[in-house]
Amino acid sequence: MPVATPAQYRAMLDAAQKGGYAYPAINVTSLPTINGALKAFAESKSDGIIQVSTGGGEFASGTSVKDMALGAIVLAEAVHRLAERYNVLVALHTDHCQPKKVDTFLKPLIAATAARRAAGLGNLFNSHMLDASELPLAENLRLSKELIVECAKNEIILEVEAGVVGGEEDGHDTSGVAADKLYTTPEDMLEVYETLTPLGRFMFAATFGNVHGSYKPGAVKLKPTILRDGQKVVTDKHGAAAEMDLVFHGGSGTPLEEIRETLGYGVVKMNIDTDTQYAFTRPIVDHVLKNYDGMLKIDGEVGDKKLYDPRNYLKKGENGLCARLKEACDDLLSTGNTLFGKV
Repeated sequence: MPVATPAQYRAMLDAAQKGGYAYPAINVTSLPTINGALKAFAESKSDGIIQVSTGGGEFASGTSVKDMALGAIVLAEAVHRLAERYNVLVALHTDHCQPKKVDTFLKPLIAATAARRAAGLGNLFNSHMLDASELPLAENLRLSKELIVECAKNEIILEVEAGVVGGEEDGHDTSGVAADKLYTTPEDMLEVYETLTPLGRFMFAATFGNVHGSYKPGAVKLKPTILRDGQKVVTDKHGAAAEMDLVFHGGSGTPLEEIRETLGYGVVKMNIDTDTQYAFTRPIVDHVLKNYDGMLKIDGEVGDKKLYDPRNYLKKGENGLCARLKEACDDLLSTGNTLFGKV
């Protein structure tokens, strides 16, 4: 059963922290993106994280329904069934839920896991992200405390964020945020640790200049040492075992040396979405442009069914995504690191 149990997921995070690597966490929206992700993790012999955003869930539910929680459940159930055929562990996570969507996204998904557990089944999701970074830290932590208690009851790990990841993702636009808000302070990291640690396990998306989207090299100014300094404040006060599980958002276009630097500061999960979206779409566009006459019924012709059959080009998208995700496994040093059959 390669969707990780709660104990296996905790072991995955512990292994990454101890081993100095991180898991790619890829956003999925469809069966082809799920299959591409599973294929990549299996071929890399890497455990990994598959995640669903609010927009991804809404898309998956269909243009008539537009129910973000329902779509996330459908995608998660598909992962549970498909992952049984692979010899790596994957965890299921949700990405960037803002406070106004907690009642219509996070809470229904926590309830869905609780219902599965009551029926003797495993968790639907292993972890969820609350992105309350738009709120003052005190309000952010108040909501985080409420949700981490509910998550802990169901052995779910909560991911929280303090500081703001710039740019735009799934309609959530922070491009106008003041520059100083893009950097989490050591004092913020200590407050998050001391507030949440007694309540349950969590991951922390501390920000160090991260920006969602795709940019040319040098356009985004990261300060990975912010993670080092924040961890030091925490561990100086609470001991080495207090090092937090950190998450890297907005990493598209980041130089490899900066990605690797963050691994030494406690990053165990790096979100990858923009780059895999492009990797999925690029071969499809290539297919369309090279087969234009066959894809369309031009001038009274009938086209070529083999070319416009969606299965033909979606397989190419799946393979493109797979190749890019395998590159991410190499970058994050998760290649060859699976706990399947060991825990």
